[in-house]
Amino acid sequence: MATLAKWIGRLLLLCAAAVIGILLFGPAYVEKTRNRVTDHAPYPVSAEARALHDSLLIGDLHADSLLWKRDLTKRGSRGHVDIPRLIEGNVAVQVFTAVTKSPAGQNYDHNDADARDNITLLAIGQLWPLPTWSSLHQRALYQAEKLHRVQERADGRLRILRTKADLDTLLDLKRGGEPVVGGLLGLEGAHPLEGDLSKLQALVDAGYRVIGLHHFFDNALGGSLHGSGNEGLTDFGRAVVTASVDQGLILDVAHSSPQVVRDVLAMTDVPIILSHGGIHRACPVKRNLRDPLMQQIAASGGVIGIGYWAGAVCDPSPAGVARAIRAAIEVVGENHVALGSDFDGSVTTAFDSSELAALTQALLDEGLTPAQIRKVAGENMLRVLRARLD
Repeated sequence: MATLAKWIGRLLLLCAAAVIGILLFGPAYVEKTRNRVTDHAPYPVSAEARALHDSLLIGDLHADSLLWKRDLTKRGSRGHVDIPRLIEGNVAVQVFTAVTKSPAGQNYDHNDADARDNITLLAIGQLWPLPTWSSLHQRALYQAEKLHRVQERADGRLRILRTKADLDTLLDLKRGGEPVVGGLLGLEGAHPLEGDLSKLQALVDAGYRVIGLHHFFDNALGGSLHGSGNEGLTDFGRAVVTASVDQGLILDVAHSSPQVVRDVLAMTDVPIILSHGGIHRACPVKRNLRDPLMQQIAASGGVIGIGYWAGAVCDPSPAGVARAIRAAIEVVGENHVALGSDFDGSVTTAFDSSELAALTQALLDEGLTPAQIRKVAGENMLRVLRARLD
């Protein structure tokens, strides 16, 4: 009996050690495999490109960095984004997007809304607060809280943007040479509302200013680009769009079905963004909406954020991303193209946020003028922020 008890004790000890090991090292391993940067030699950047890059006001419409268990105040050895690397890359404004649900087997063609959710496992594995294990709303609030904690520990290098005045202050600091980044909170899909419009106010109060309607699955608002069919906005979806416009939120139709995009455009008169994606003419995949619909988004005064991963641009090298940006200019015009990396969004890229000068070099090599590069790098995005922030 004593031998059996000793054996059980050792087994329990081994199980406890395994659980501790998974909790300590599992999240880092998962992220390291999901958010890769391909091995590459340093990208050559000319003195001309470096000087231009250092003078740019750069904005990025989409990064999922809040999803991961990593201290964003420190320069990381995995993933794509943290405050030091954003400053090295001369990024002025970064949208930090909250991912709250992601279906197992996620793909661009078809996902079931009731598929097993990957974010539940990640929330448990990263020891997020217990309410986040079952509530998408709580997951969104928690990720907003995470960014506020980063701001508290960042020694003034991160400023969360809620208003136009916040944006103006941030840009004045940048122009004065301060090493600072403006952080804007965004939602990757409006399912954290959990079908209850009254929950929108709590998200606004938490700091969210960009609201994506969908992610990889159909939700209560309507159809996803990757869902069961090309469904349009539901009555609830229309109510959310109306309330979001009234609240001064920026509507993001990345991942929404083509019919949802048409419905949103028909019922609004504000600039719409597609925060991260590509141009169908340059990369003809389902992830990218057809060019005429992209032109309608541009006609709203909005912008298309060009991503940095193969699923959006086909060739994710700096030169490939630059070609996608040139194609976007040809399709929607130079005033409606922006950057939307999808950094830290379970994608593999050819560069991280510290290496953005390589993209500036590639844009010059592609034949874009400095004026066009300034627009794409940030001026177009900033125009939309000014139009929508109170």
